[in-house]
Amino acid sequence: MSLRVIFMGTPDFAVPTLSEIVGQGHEVVAVYTRAPAAAGRGMDLRPSPVHRMAERFGLPVLTPKTLRTEEAAEIFRAHEADVAVVVAYGMILPKPILDAPSLGCLNLHASLLPRWRGAAPIQRAVMAGDAETGVAVMKMEEGLDTGPVAMAERVAIAPDMTAGELHDKLMVLGADLMVRALAALSRGGLNFTPQPDEGVTYAHKITNEEARIDWAKTAQAVHDHVRGLSPFPGAFFTADFGKGPERVKVLRTALESGSGAPGTLLDDKGLIACHDGAVRLLQVQRAGKGPMAADAFLRGVRLAAGLSLA
Repeated sequence: MSLRVIFMGTPDFAVPTLSEIVGQGHEVVAVYTRAPAAAGRGMDLRPSPVHRMAERFGLPVLTPKTLRTEEAAEIFRAHEADVAVVVAYGMILPKPILDAPSLGCLNLHASLLPRWRGAAPIQRAVMAGDAETGVAVMKMEEGLDTGPVAMAERVAIAPDMTAGELHDKLMVLGADLMVRALAALSRGGLNFTPQPDEGVTYAHKITNEEARIDWAKTAQAVHDHVRGLSPFPGAFFTADFGKGPERVKVLRTALESGSGAPGTLLDDKGLIACHDGAVRLLQVQRAGKGPMAADAFLRGVRLAAGLSLA
């Protein structure tokens, strides 16, 4: 049985789920997404990835600035949806919105709840060096990612996997999980289990200063920090290459042996000392440039062993 679905999502991560819901024959009565935002060098207004996909399907798109007015709630209720599917929408849903669909609101969350509730679960899992994570479908309530879970799928995090690579894996896995959940919901067979009180962690939004690499941490911690912030926002260090301090993003590293004062360049090939051991730069990105192999970067700036990076 097909369902009347309101889809709510914004970034690339949400696009496969919308596509799968349409492909499974459900009636998407409205798509809610964030309003077009300024982007690029010209700061032109660009619709979100979900907005663009919805238009390709010919679906009605709404971009309200708030859902906390009675007018917004009335518009939402007027869709007479069976269920709302929420995937990285980027806006908190107030109770009148949560209560509107007859079968509730389902959220696809990119972690194994209750670990990593919050805004940045993929990045936090990699930064913490977790060996596995996953995706979960939960019924939304007013708390932050506290609702009961219906389905979950686990996935291993490889030792050198970046947050970007994990993101791409989870968005495909999550789309499949959500359409399976909707199929079960349409049959009346979707069961929910309350989240345990133990093991709760929060994936707070990444701050700009937090992205700075702390070379005084262990080599493993630095490696995980780089992986977890690659490709966005990018872990970074600063150094003076002769024209004043410059910020350099580090997108990939490798663990190697080595010793020295943390942050010291140990050779001319990008080996940097940490608290214990060292990491070698593999891929970096300078301001205004694209990603590049670290060896090409090092040849260009002619870094010498003994330089201290901040």
